[in-house]
Amino acid sequence: MTLYTLSYLGTSLLFIAPLAVTLALKVNDLVGTNAAPASLALVAGVGSAVSLVANPLFGRLSDRTSSRWGMRRPWMVGGLLGGTAGVLVVATATNVATVVLGWCIAQLFFNAVLAVHVAVLPDQVPSTQRGLVSGVLGMCLPLASIGATFVVKLFSGHELAMFLVPCAVGGVFIVVFAANLKDRRLAPKVRAAWTLRDVLDTFIVNPRRHPDFAWAFLSRFLLVMAYAFLTTYQVYFLLNRLHRAEADIPDLVFLGTLAQSSAVVVASLVGGRVSDWVGRRKVFVCTAALVYAVAMVLLSLATTFPMYLVALAVSGLGFGLYFAVDLALLTEVLPDPDNAAKDLGVFNYAGAVPFTLAPALAPAILSLGAGSYSVLFAVAAACAAAGAFAILPVKALQ
Repeated sequence: MTLYTLSYLGTSLLFIAPLAVTLALKVNDLVGTNAAPASLALVAGVGSAVSLVANPLFGRLSDRTSSRWGMRRPWMVGGLLGGTAGVLVVATATNVATVVLGWCIAQLFFNAVLAVHVAVLPDQVPSTQRGLVSGVLGMCLPLASIGATFVVKLFSGHELAMFLVPCAVGGVFIVVFAANLKDRRLAPKVRAAWTLRDVLDTFIVNPRRHPDFAWAFLSRFLLVMAYAFLTTYQVYFLLNRLHRAEADIPDLVFLGTLAQSSAVVVASLVGGRVSDWVGRRKVFVCTAALVYAVAMVLLSLATTFPMYLVALAVSGLGFGLYFAVDLALLTEVLPDPDNAAKDLGVFNYAGAVPFTLAPALAPAILSLGAGSYSVLFAVAAACAAAGAFAILPVKALQ
């Protein structure tokens, strides 16, 4: 479990370092502050669109992999190498078009790493321990956020290092886990022929046949939409709403991430363990999403950096509790345990699509709100609250 957690942490680091800070700073350097939000929307949106295809596709491929190295291991290592090459393209880009290309390559291959890592949970962990393990994994995103922002802060002014050092650190954890994983093996003779119907089914789960999966999907989608508004636009919030200097942004984002992540760690560990103990999932997920909605309201009212820190700390409590329990809930409503990576890949749409929609919708919301970030984060609060109630119709679990 320790190696799995460290590897999942490394995987989170691959995504978070660019999304939290370096992509926004890179785009800002290329096009300037005024044009940066729209250009970042293009980069993040196209990259997220690539992940919509990549995650379920690589998940399905890993479910069908019969190599002597196992089902998941080859995609961990191969995805790491390919994604790092994409990050290198972003780091050395001289225009936005090249940034888009590099980020698409990174999203394509890093999603292979993510798809197989998530599949390890139903592969290896008994259902009675999934709340605990999900809670531990729930710490990975905030810890990766702290690590990513710390590295960016440490190497501020050294663009190549800001992009590649997180890949190097995360890569070490992933390779160590891959080397030690007692991976599932699929005998070639039991692998069915891949039909056209199978290819199409890779990217869908029928919501009528699997309504619990569909409700869990909708809840995650709405919560991540709220998170995407915050993550994608916090740099511009600090620049434009709080009027902080660009040179201070890495330090400020690091402090904010530290406040948020400290709360996530506590909520993840406690929430996942208590959920296992009482045998309930839905009440924890619903409560967590409502707490996150409150945090977005606080953020919409923030006019000083201390208020911003308080809002992020509250958001950490909601986010940590939600993802600690929601992942455990999901593994118990999967349509087909034999194709867990594929179904988890489809579920990843709930985490990827918001990062396409949020950058696309945010400029319109800001325009309607006369450039007010209060309006943007009020919309985020409404999304989180709706995500709380979307989990209630799940019937298979309490």
